[in-house]
Amino acid sequence: MAPISLVLPFALPVPEFAPDLARALQAPALAALLSRSAESRFVPLAPKARALPHEQWIAHALGLERSLEHGVEPAVAASTMRGFGLDPQDGTWFVVNPTYIQIASTHLMMSDPRQLDLRADEGRALFDSARAEFAAGGYELAYGNADTWFMRADAWNELHTASPDAATGMNLTDWMPTGSAARAFRKLQNEVQVSWYTHPVNAAREARGQVPINSFWPWGGASRATEEASRLVAHAQGRTGARPRVIAHAMPGWLDALADVRADTPAAMFAAIDGGGDNAGTEHLLLAAGNAAAPAIAADWDGWLRAMQGLDEALFAPLLEAVAKGRIKRLRLLLSHREGHLDTVTTPMAQRKFWRRPTLDALT
Repeated sequence: MAPISLVLPFALPVPEFAPDLARALQAPALAALLSRSAESRFVPLAPKARALPHEQWIAHALGLERSLEHGVEPAVAASTMRGFGLDPQDGTWFVVNPTYIQIASTHLMMSDPRQLDLRADEGRALFDSARAEFAAGGYELAYGNADTWFMRADAWNELHTASPDAATGMNLTDWMPTGSAARAFRKLQNEVQVSWYTHPVNAAREARGQVPINSFWPWGGASRATEEASRLVAHAQGRTGARPRVIAHAMPGWLDALADVRADTPAAMFAAIDGGGDNAGTEHLLLAAGNAAAPAIAADWDGWLRAMQGLDEALFAPLLEAVAKGRIKRLRLLLSHREGHLDTVTTPMAQRKFWRRPTLDALT
C-alpha cells in the first residue's frame, strides 16, 4: 500500500497539561505507533508564522505556498475555489470566512468558526448582503458554501494574513492582516460590519441565543501566478512527485474542498485508503482528521480525551494492524499544537521492536 501521512491537528497536547493528559488517555494503538518508530522529531513553528503547524505542513505537501517579506504562507484560495467548482481566472483571491469577533476585557478576540453553527440559508443571506459592499469597493465576492467564500482583490497581493484557526482565541491585535492593503481591508471590514449589525439573520440568531456573525476573515491569498511559483520552487527543491491524494474528516471547508475524499467518520477514512483506483498502491496518501481541534481550542480536555480515544478505536487501531501485517510500508504521523508538530514514522520493521514498551510519552 502507498506511503501514508496522517495529519492530526491539536492531537499534541499543550506542554503544561501534556503529562496529565498522556496518563489519562487510553489509546493503546497510538502508543504503539508512536513508541515503535523508525524516526521521530519535534519541529517548532517558525517564529513569524501566521498559520498553524499542520496548515503549513499541508500547504507545503500540496505545493500551495507563497513567499512574502514576513515568511511563507499557505496559498490555498485558488485551488480551494476549484474544489467548489469556481474558476479563479487570473486574479488574486482570498478565502473569506464569516466570523464572530467579540470585545474581551482588553482586546478583540475571534471565536472558533466551528462553534458558529452557521446554516446554509444564513450564510447565503449574509453573503448576498456583503456582496454589495464588496462590489462598491471594487472587489468581487464568490460563494463556496455557508462559511467559505472567496474575494478577488488583485491589489492585495502582498497582504500578510493569518489563518482563522491561528487567530482564533488570540489577541487580534497581533493577528490582523498587515501590509500596504491593511487599511483597505479595515475599511471594507467596517462597512460589512455596519451592514450586518441589524441584518435579520443576526437578529434571528441572537433570538435563539447564538452569537451574531459580525465580521469576515480573509486569508490564504493565491493566484495562478503564485501556484506556478510554488511549482517552480518545488521543482528546484527536488519535490517533483505527484500531488498526494487527500482524505479528510472533520476539517475546515478549505481542506474539504481540496480533498479527493471527504470521509464522514474516522472509520470511513481507513476504508477510503484502498479506494484510489489504479494508483492506490503507489500514490502518496495524505489523511487529515480534525476531531481533536475544537475541544483543544476550547481547552475542553475531557472532550479532547474522548476525541482521541475515538480516533484510537476507529482509525489508529486499523492503521496499526495494517502496518504490523506489512500492508502499509510507511506510516507518518504528524501531531500538532500551536507551537509545532511531532513528526514520527513507523514501519513494519519498527513494529517488530517488541522490547519497546508502548507508551504515550512522546506526547509530552
